[in-house]
Amino acid sequence: MPGPDINPNPVPNQPATPPPQPQREPARGNIGHRPASPEVENIRELGQANIPDFKSEIHCLQIVGQIEGHLVMPPQNKTTKYEHIIPQLVAVEQDPSIKGLLVVLNTVGGDVEAGLAIAEMLVSMSKPVVSLVLGGGHSIGVPVAVAANHSFIAETATMTIHPIRLTGMVIGVPQTYEYLDKMQDRVIRFIVEHANISEQELRRLMFQTGELARDIGTILVGQDAVRVGLIDEVGGLASAVRKVKELIAAGSPGPGRRH
Repeated sequence: MPGPDINPNPVPNQPATPPPQPQREPARGNIGHRPASPEVENIRELGQANIPDFKSEIHCLQIVGQIEGHLVMPPQNKTTKYEHIIPQLVAVEQDPSIKGLLVVLNTVGGDVEAGLAIAEMLVSMSKPVVSLVLGGGHSIGVPVAVAANHSFIAETATMTIHPIRLTGMVIGVPQTYEYLDKMQDRVIRFIVEHANISEQELRRLMFQTGELARDIGTILVGQDAVRVGLIDEVGGLASAVRKVKELIAAGSPGPGRRH
């Protein structure tokens, strides 16, 4: 019988034929990935496919939740960071295509110095500013609301006026209370200078007892805020936008001081 087919002159040290490698699927990364369309991005970010695409001469600034200052709030808190607001105000002041500013507030207050910083930026602008309180403009949100040429409040919106409160460890020495008095005076002075309310009336509302549970202060609802001179007028979005346009047409400067 014939033997197996053997090469009589084999090549020395010839490597064995490697086994066939399985083909790999292309990576599912960014290769071939198309960016999402604007409609998809709007659905993902805003919950709707189409949003108005209109270039306005009025810039809308939103201050919602808690005004976050030097301390970072827990992630479950809705916050407005003052380090985000201040660059926006600087950009609005420099942008020649923006003629006026509409500030919409629905805030529970927050960091005193951060709120005062935003308020001081607003009153120092050269362009007209109109504020609109929706839902609430409480605590340090009050100076922000009055830091405008004209202020509006919705009929059902509320504003809480109360003394400054501290959280955490407080050193029980006279200097602590003097510091609180100075900070309180800063807030009161700012509100009185930019609203139509007297210091005596503001202090009375601030230190009134019996209206707030576990605290002293006053809750003003809609027309009540107008009656005491804290807010200029009861109104909504249409009224606020119309007022900004009137101030722009009249060439009105920024808020500045009223008194």
